Amino acid sequence: MGVKKTLMLCISCMLVIVMAGCGSNNANSGGNSAAPSGDSSAAPEATAPAADAPKELTKIKVALDWTPNTNHTGLYAAKELGYYEEEGLDVEIVQPGAAGADTMVTSGEAAFGISAQEALTLARLQDVPLVSIAAIIQHNTSGFAAPKDRKIKTPKDFEGKTYGGWGSPAEEAAMKAIMDPEGGDVKKVKLVNIGEADFFTAVKRDIDFAWIFYAWTGIEAELRGEPVDMLYLKDYAPQLDYYTPVLTTSEKEIAKHPELVKAFLAATTKGYQYAIDKPEEAAAILSKAVPDLDPKLVLASQKWLSPKYKDDAARWGEQKAEVWKNYADWMYGLKLLDKPLDAASAFTNDYLPQGQ
Repeated sequence: MGVKKTLMLCISCMLVIVMAGCGSNNANSGGNSAAPSGDSSAAPEATAPAADAPKELTKIKVALDWTPNTNHTGLYAAKELGYYEEEGLDVEIVQPGAAGADTMVTSGEAAFGISAQEALTLARLQDVPLVSIAAIIQHNTSGFAAPKDRKIKTPKDFEGKTYGGWGSPAEEAAMKAIMDPEGGDVKKVKLVNIGEADFFTAVKRDIDFAWIFYAWTGIEAELRGEPVDMLYLKDYAPQLDYYTPVLTTSEKEIAKHPELVKAFLAATTKGYQYAIDKPEEAAAILSKAVPDLDPKLVLASQKWLSPKYKDDAARWGEQKAEVWKNYADWMYGLKLLDKPLDAASAFTNDYLPQGQ
Protein backbone atom coordinates (compact mmCIF):
# COMPACT_ATOMS: atom_id res chain seq x y z
CA MET A 1 0.00 0.00 0.00
CA GLY A 2 2.93 2.33 -0.66
CA VAL A 3 2.14 5.97 -1.31
CA LYS A 4 4.20 5.77 -4.49
CA LYS A 5 1.98 3.09 -5.97
CA THR A 6 -1.26 4.66 -4.77
CA LEU A 7 -0.45 8.12 -6.10
CA MET A 8 0.94 6.74 -9.35
CA LEU A 9 -2.39 5.00 -9.87
CA CYS A 10 -4.37 8.13 -8.96
CA ILE A 11 -2.46 10.38 -11.34
CA SER A 12 -2.24 7.93 -14.24
CA CYS A 13 -5.99 7.36 -14.14
CA MET A 14 -6.94 11.01 -14.65
CA LEU A 15 -6.95 10.91 -18.46
CA VAL A 16 -8.88 7.66 -18.43
CA ILE A 17 -11.45 9.18 -16.09
CA VAL A 18 -11.99 12.15 -18.37
CA MET A 19 -12.41 9.87 -21.38
CA ALA A 20 -14.87 7.70 -19.47
CA GLY A 21 -17.09 10.69 -18.74
CA CYS A 22 -20.33 10.44 -16.89
CA GLY A 23 -22.71 9.23 -19.56
CA SER A 24 -22.79 5.52 -18.73
CA ASN A 25 -25.70 3.96 -16.93
CA ASN A 26 -25.06 2.63 -13.45
CA ALA A 27 -25.91 -1.04 -13.61
CA ASN A 28 -24.97 -1.68 -10.01
CA SER A 29 -27.67 0.02 -8.05
CA GLY A 30 -30.86 -0.05 -10.01
CA GLY A 31 -32.04 -3.63 -9.56
CA ASN A 32 -32.39 -6.41 -7.04
CA SER A 33 -30.44 -9.64 -7.07
CA ALA A 34 -33.28 -11.90 -6.00
CA ALA A 35 -36.22 -12.67 -8.28
CA PRO A 36 -39.72 -13.10 -6.80
CA SER A 37 -40.27 -16.66 -5.63
CA GLY A 38 -43.53 -17.01 -7.47
CA ASP A 39 -46.80 -15.45 -8.60
CA SER A 40 -48.70 -14.56 -5.42
CA SER A 41 -51.99 -14.33 -7.29
CA ALA A 42 -51.91 -18.00 -8.30
CA ALA A 43 -52.57 -19.41 -4.84
CA PRO A 44 -53.49 -16.69 -2.35
CA GLU A 45 -54.48 -19.16 0.35
CA ALA A 46 -50.95 -20.59 0.48
CA THR A 47 -48.91 -17.40 0.62
CA ALA A 48 -46.37 -17.22 3.44
CA PRO A 49 -46.16 -14.18 5.70
CA ALA A 50 -44.06 -11.37 4.23
CA ALA A 51 -41.61 -11.60 7.11
CA ASP A 52 -40.68 -15.13 6.03
CA ALA A 53 -39.86 -14.14 2.46
CA PRO A 54 -36.18 -13.81 1.54
CA LYS A 55 -35.04 -10.23 1.69
CA GLU A 56 -34.30 -8.78 -1.72
CA LEU A 57 -30.78 -7.34 -1.82
CA THR A 58 -29.46 -4.67 -4.15
CA LYS A 59 -26.19 -5.72 -5.75
CA ILE A 60 -23.43 -3.10 -5.77
CA LYS A 61 -19.69 -3.04 -6.30
CA VAL A 62 -17.08 -1.18 -4.27
CA ALA A 63 -13.76 -0.67 -6.06
CA LEU A 64 -10.61 -0.54 -3.92
CA ASP A 65 -7.78 1.86 -4.70
CA TRP A 66 -5.13 -0.87 -4.60
CA THR A 67 -4.68 -4.33 -3.14
CA PRO A 68 -6.62 -5.01 0.10
CA ASN A 69 -5.07 -3.67 3.29
CA THR A 70 -6.05 -2.18 6.63
CA ASN A 71 -7.35 1.02 5.02
CA HIS A 72 -10.18 -1.21 3.82
CA THR A 73 -10.95 -3.24 6.96
CA GLY A 74 -14.26 -1.53 7.69
CA LEU A 75 -15.63 -2.65 4.32
CA TYR A 76 -14.71 -6.26 4.94
CA ALA A 77 -16.09 -6.11 8.49
CA ALA A 78 -19.39 -4.67 7.27
CA LYS A 79 -19.68 -7.47 4.73
CA GLU A 80 -18.65 -10.32 7.05
CA LEU A 81 -20.81 -9.18 9.97
CA GLY A 82 -23.94 -8.74 7.85
CA TYR A 83 -24.18 -4.96 8.17
CA TYR A 84 -24.64 -4.51 4.41
CA GLU A 85 -27.28 -7.21 4.29
CA GLU A 86 -29.15 -5.48 7.12
CA GLU A 87 -29.30 -2.41 4.89
CA GLY A 88 -30.58 -4.44 1.93
CA LEU A 89 -27.25 -4.52 0.09
CA ASP A 90 -25.25 -7.33 -1.52
CA VAL A 91 -21.78 -5.75 -1.71
CA GLU A 92 -18.94 -7.07 -3.85
CA ILE A 93 -15.51 -5.64 -3.00
CA VAL A 94 -13.27 -5.61 -6.08
CA GLN A 95 -9.75 -4.52 -6.94
CA PRO A 96 -9.48 -1.67 -9.42
CA GLY A 97 -7.77 -3.28 -12.38
CA ALA A 98 -6.04 -1.23 -15.04
CA ALA A 99 -8.71 1.46 -15.25
CA GLY A 100 -8.61 2.40 -11.57
CA ALA A 101 -11.36 2.88 -9.00
CA ASP A 102 -12.10 6.49 -10.00
CA THR A 103 -12.86 5.46 -13.57
CA MET A 104 -15.00 2.54 -12.41
CA VAL A 105 -17.10 4.86 -10.24
CA THR A 106 -17.35 7.57 -12.88
CA SER A 107 -18.48 5.11 -15.56
CA GLY A 108 -20.98 3.39 -13.26
CA GLU A 109 -19.15 0.07 -13.23
CA ALA A 110 -18.91 0.47 -9.45
CA ALA A 111 -21.33 2.41 -7.29
CA PHE A 112 -18.61 3.33 -4.78
CA GLY A 113 -14.84 3.43 -4.69
CA ILE A 114 -11.79 4.34 -2.68
CA SER A 115 -9.65 7.25 -3.79
CA ALA A 116 -7.65 10.05 -2.19
CA GLN A 117 -8.10 13.80 -1.89
CA GLU A 118 -5.16 14.39 -4.25
CA ALA A 119 -6.73 12.42 -7.08
CA LEU A 120 -10.25 13.69 -6.52
CA THR A 121 -9.01 17.30 -6.52
CA LEU A 122 -7.49 16.74 -9.97
CA ALA A 123 -10.63 14.96 -11.16
CA ARG A 124 -13.00 17.73 -10.04
CA LEU A 125 -10.92 20.34 -11.85
CA GLN A 126 -11.33 18.27 -15.03
CA ASP A 127 -15.12 18.27 -14.52
CA VAL A 128 -15.17 14.60 -13.52
CA PRO A 129 -18.28 14.20 -11.29
CA LEU A 130 -16.71 12.28 -8.40
CA VAL A 131 -17.68 13.17 -4.84
CA SER A 132 -16.00 12.16 -1.58
CA ILE A 133 -18.64 10.87 0.85
CA ALA A 134 -16.43 9.88 3.81
CA ALA A 135 -12.86 10.23 5.04
CA ILE A 136 -11.62 6.75 5.89
CA ILE A 137 -8.76 8.13 8.00
CA GLN A 138 -9.13 11.52 9.66
CA HIS A 139 -5.52 12.71 9.28
CA ASN A 140 -2.78 12.04 6.74
CA THR A 141 -0.68 9.10 7.98
CA SER A 142 1.85 9.35 5.14
CA GLY A 143 5.28 10.93 5.13
CA PHE A 144 8.91 10.54 4.24
CA ALA A 145 10.68 7.53 5.76
CA ALA A 146 14.31 6.52 5.94
CA PRO A 147 16.24 3.68 7.57
CA LYS A 148 17.62 4.88 10.89
CA ASP A 149 21.22 4.57 9.73
CA ARG A 150 20.63 7.41 7.22
CA LYS A 151 20.25 9.80 10.17
CA ILE A 152 17.33 11.74 8.70
CA LYS A 153 15.73 13.28 11.79
CA THR A 154 14.37 16.54 10.32
CA PRO A 155 13.42 17.74 6.83
CA LYS A 156 16.68 19.69 6.62
CA ASP A 157 18.48 16.34 6.77
CA PHE A 158 17.13 15.55 3.29
CA GLU A 159 19.95 17.72 1.95
CA GLY A 160 22.67 15.62 0.36
CA LYS A 161 20.45 12.52 0.38
CA THR A 162 18.78 10.59 -2.45
CA TYR A 163 14.98 10.42 -2.63
CA GLY A 164 13.26 7.60 -4.51
CA GLY A 165 9.89 8.37 -6.07
CA TRP A 166 7.89 8.20 -9.27
CA GLY A 167 8.67 11.54 -10.92
CA SER A 168 5.63 13.65 -10.02
CA PRO A 169 5.98 17.40 -9.41
CA ALA A 170 3.86 16.91 -6.29
CA GLU A 171 6.71 15.01 -4.64
CA GLU A 172 9.22 17.83 -4.86
CA ALA A 173 6.50 20.31 -3.88
CA ALA A 174 5.68 18.33 -0.72
CA MET A 175 9.35 18.00 0.11
CA LYS A 176 9.87 21.73 -0.33
CA ALA A 177 6.81 22.50 1.81
CA ILE A 178 8.28 20.73 4.81
CA MET A 179 11.94 21.71 4.17
CA ASP A 180 11.46 25.46 3.78
CA PRO A 181 10.27 26.12 7.37
CA GLU A 182 13.28 24.13 8.63
CA GLY A 183 15.76 26.12 6.56
CA GLY A 184 16.35 23.28 4.11
CA ASP A 185 16.96 23.55 0.37
CA VAL A 186 15.09 21.02 -1.78
CA LYS A 187 17.55 21.65 -4.63
CA LYS A 188 20.18 19.86 -2.55
CA VAL A 189 18.17 16.61 -2.67
CA LYS A 190 18.87 14.10 -5.42
CA LEU A 191 15.61 12.82 -6.92
CA VAL A 192 15.53 9.45 -8.67
CA ASN A 193 12.70 7.38 -10.13
CA ILE A 194 12.61 3.90 -8.58
CA GLY A 195 9.77 2.58 -10.73
CA GLU A 196 8.05 -0.43 -9.21
CA ALA A 197 10.77 -1.24 -6.67
CA ASP A 198 9.41 -1.56 -3.16
CA PHE A 199 10.70 0.55 -0.27
CA PHE A 200 12.84 -2.17 1.29
CA THR A 201 14.54 -3.07 -1.97
CA ALA A 202 15.13 0.54 -2.96
CA VAL A 203 16.71 1.71 0.31
CA LYS A 204 19.18 -1.17 0.14
CA ARG A 205 20.01 -0.38 -3.45
CA ASP A 206 20.28 3.31 -4.31
CA ILE A 207 18.08 5.63 -2.22
CA ASP A 208 18.01 7.05 1.29
CA PHE A 209 14.32 7.83 1.79
CA ALA A 210 10.87 7.54 0.19
CA TRP A 211 7.22 8.51 0.71
CA ILE A 212 5.19 5.82 2.53
CA PHE A 213 2.07 5.15 4.59
CA TYR A 214 3.34 4.24 8.03
CA ALA A 215 0.31 2.02 8.77
CA TRP A 216 1.57 -0.55 6.29
CA THR A 217 5.16 -0.04 5.15
CA GLY A 218 6.27 1.50 8.45
CA ILE A 219 4.71 -1.31 10.46
CA GLU A 220 6.25 -3.85 8.10
CA ALA A 221 9.63 -2.23 8.74
CA GLU A 222 9.12 -2.72 12.48
CA LEU A 223 8.24 -6.38 11.99
CA ARG A 224 11.31 -6.90 9.80
CA GLY A 225 13.55 -5.43 12.49
CA GLU A 226 14.38 -2.56 10.12
CA PRO A 227 12.73 0.44 11.84
CA VAL A 228 12.60 3.79 10.09
CA ASP A 229 12.68 7.45 10.98
CA MET A 230 9.32 8.82 9.88
CA LEU A 231 8.61 12.46 9.09
CA TYR A 232 4.84 12.85 8.76
CA LEU A 233 3.75 15.52 6.30
CA LYS A 234 1.03 16.82 8.61
CA ASP A 235 3.55 17.57 11.36
CA TYR A 236 5.39 20.09 9.20
CA ALA A 237 2.84 21.52 6.75
CA PRO A 238 -0.87 21.93 7.67
CA GLN A 239 -1.89 22.04 4.00
CA LEU A 240 -0.59 18.47 3.63
CA ASP A 241 -2.89 17.09 6.33
CA TYR A 242 -5.40 16.04 3.70
CA TYR A 243 -7.77 13.07 3.49
CA THR A 244 -6.19 9.89 2.14
CA PRO A 245 -7.98 7.62 1.50
CA VAL A 246 -11.63 8.60 0.99
CA LEU A 247 -14.81 6.83 -0.06
CA THR A 248 -16.27 8.15 -3.30
CA THR A 249 -19.36 7.94 -5.43
CA SER A 250 -20.61 9.84 -8.48
CA GLU A 251 -22.91 12.84 -8.63
CA LYS A 252 -25.23 10.67 -10.71
CA GLU A 253 -25.43 8.00 -7.99
CA ILE A 254 -26.28 10.63 -5.38
CA ALA A 255 -28.96 12.17 -7.59
CA LYS A 256 -30.61 8.89 -8.59
CA HIS A 257 -30.13 6.74 -5.48
CA PRO A 258 -29.65 8.93 -2.38
CA GLU A 259 -31.17 6.31 -0.07
CA LEU A 260 -28.74 3.69 -1.37
CA VAL A 261 -25.84 6.04 -0.58
CA LYS A 262 -27.20 6.48 2.95
CA ALA A 263 -27.67 2.74 3.39
CA PHE A 264 -24.16 2.01 2.17
CA LEU A 265 -22.64 4.56 4.54
CA ALA A 266 -24.76 3.39 7.47
CA ALA A 267 -23.38 -0.13 7.13
CA THR A 268 -19.84 0.99 6.29
CA THR A 269 -19.78 3.27 9.32
CA LYS A 270 -20.69 0.30 11.51
CA GLY A 271 -17.89 -1.67 9.90
CA TYR A 272 -15.28 0.95 10.66
CA GLN A 273 -16.63 1.47 14.16
CA TYR A 274 -16.22 -2.27 14.72
CA ALA A 275 -12.60 -1.99 13.55
CA ILE A 276 -12.09 0.95 15.92
CA ASP A 277 -13.56 -0.92 18.88
CA LYS A 278 -12.18 -4.39 18.11
CA PRO A 279 -8.96 -4.16 16.10
CA GLU A 280 -7.89 -7.76 16.72
CA GLU A 281 -11.23 -9.21 15.63
CA ALA A 282 -11.32 -6.84 12.64
CA ALA A 283 -7.82 -7.89 11.62
CA ALA A 284 -8.93 -11.53 11.72
CA ILE A 285 -11.85 -10.68 9.40
CA LEU A 286 -9.50 -9.04 6.87
CA SER A 287 -7.03 -11.93 7.03
CA LYS A 288 -9.84 -14.43 6.50
CA ALA A 289 -11.20 -12.49 3.52
CA VAL A 290 -7.75 -12.00 1.95
CA PRO A 291 -5.65 -15.03 2.95
CA ASP A 292 -2.67 -13.91 0.84
CA LEU A 293 -1.94 -11.14 3.33
CA ASP A 294 0.56 -11.71 6.14
CA PRO A 295 -1.67 -12.06 9.23
CA LYS A 296 1.04 -10.71 11.53
CA LEU A 297 1.36 -7.57 9.44
CA VAL A 298 -2.43 -7.20 9.24
CA LEU A 299 -2.80 -7.47 13.01
CA ALA A 300 0.04 -5.07 13.83
CA SER A 301 -1.13 -2.59 11.20
CA GLN A 302 -4.72 -2.79 12.42
CA LYS A 303 -3.76 -2.09 16.02
CA TRP A 304 -1.81 0.97 14.91
CA LEU A 305 -4.44 2.28 12.48
CA SER A 306 -7.75 1.61 14.25
CA PRO A 307 -7.56 4.65 16.58
CA LYS A 308 -6.74 6.87 13.60
CA TYR A 309 -9.88 6.13 11.57
CA LYS A 310 -11.96 8.58 13.59
CA ASP A 311 -9.26 10.27 15.70
CA ASP A 312 -10.45 13.72 16.84
CA ALA A 313 -13.46 13.98 14.52
CA ALA A 314 -17.02 14.21 15.84
CA ARG A 315 -17.86 11.04 13.91
CA TRP A 316 -16.16 8.59 11.57
CA GLY A 317 -16.05 9.85 7.98
CA GLU A 318 -16.52 13.55 8.80
CA GLN A 319 -14.80 15.94 6.37
CA LYS A 320 -14.00 19.64 6.70
CA ALA A 321 -14.14 22.19 3.91
CA GLU A 322 -10.91 23.84 5.04
CA VAL A 323 -8.98 20.59 4.58
CA TRP A 324 -10.11 20.40 0.96
CA LYS A 325 -9.53 24.10 0.38
CA ASN A 326 -6.10 24.26 2.02
CA TYR A 327 -4.64 21.48 -0.09
CA ALA A 328 -6.14 22.74 -3.38
CA ASP A 329 -5.11 26.35 -2.71
CA TRP A 330 -1.56 25.20 -2.00
CA MET A 331 -1.44 23.21 -5.25
CA TYR A 332 -2.94 26.15 -7.19
CA GLY A 333 -0.42 28.54 -5.68
CA LEU A 334 2.37 26.31 -6.99
CA LYS A 335 0.73 26.30 -10.45
CA LEU A 336 0.18 22.54 -10.17
CA LEU A 337 -3.55 23.17 -10.71
CA ASP A 338 -5.02 25.24 -13.56
CA LYS A 339 -7.72 26.85 -11.45
CA PRO A 340 -8.97 26.97 -7.85
CA LEU A 341 -11.10 24.09 -6.56
CA ASP A 342 -14.74 24.51 -5.63
CA ALA A 343 -14.16 22.65 -2.37
CA ALA A 344 -17.82 22.56 -1.37
CA SER A 345 -18.73 20.43 -4.40
CA ALA A 346 -15.89 17.96 -3.92
CA PHE A 347 -17.22 16.34 -0.75
CA THR A 348 -20.35 15.89 1.35
CA ASN A 349 -21.14 14.83 4.90
CA ASP A 350 -24.87 14.67 4.17
CA TYR A 351 -25.10 10.89 3.81
CA LEU A 352 -23.22 9.89 6.95
CA PRO A 353 -25.41 8.53 9.75
CA GLN A 354 -26.31 11.00 12.47
CA GLY A 355 -25.71 10.66 16.19
CA GLN A 356 -22.54 8.58 16.18
